[in-house]
Amino acid sequence: MGCLTEVSALHEVTRLLAVRHGETAWNVDARLQGQLDVGLNDTGRAQARRLAEALADEGLEAIVTSDLSRARDTAQAVAERLGLPLATDAGLRERHFGSFQGHTYAEVEQRWPEASARWKRREPDFGAPGGETLQAFYDRVVQAVDRIARAQAGRHVLIVAHGGVLDCLYRAASRIALNAPRTWELPNTGVNRLLHTPQGLSLVGWGCVQHLQDTALDEL
Repeated sequence: MGCLTEVSALHEVTRLLAVRHGETAWNVDARLQGQLDVGLNDTGRAQARRLAEALADEGLEAIVTSDLSRARDTAQAVAERLGLPLATDAGLRERHFGSFQGHTYAEVEQRWPEASARWKRREPDFGAPGGETLQAFYDRVVQAVDRIARAQAGRHVLIVAHGGVLDCLYRAASRIALNAPRTWELPNTGVNRLLHTPQGLSLVGWGCVQHLQDTALDEL
């Protein structure tokens, strides 16, 4: 699913443009960030600038972001370009991975093989020691986005968050089970389009990264 943009204008529909934060050094290292506050790297900052240029004519009316700096700084680039205020919502934070946080995927598998296997099977009731279960994380994310969308009913809203958050939104909008394998991508600053109505979320377009290939946007 690509960069679809046309939707019907209905008063009860809130258009959501959901974006993962720009790249971090820990993304490059395949290291679990969770709720640790890891900032953008140079590539991530450049991605945020390109995103801001790409969204300049989207007609966005509000921006809500996770309060973790990698998401907040990505959103700030867009907010400054569009002249919009920036609101933060801790409900949009990445999943808390407990003792897994700060470790690479390979280290997690080596140090906690049984827990790693349960995590990879996407067991809804599993959480790393000290962390959130997948079900609790999903419920938190969906409730936060529902709350945001209802507060901004009928508007066009940018949500900047994290890979795990975006995965939850894709599943909620597509009615896909939590333990189903992921077949969709979650690129840094990928543009994902959803609609929110009183009946819930629906998917319009996913994973558009055209702005990352468009050199005309790389002028800042």
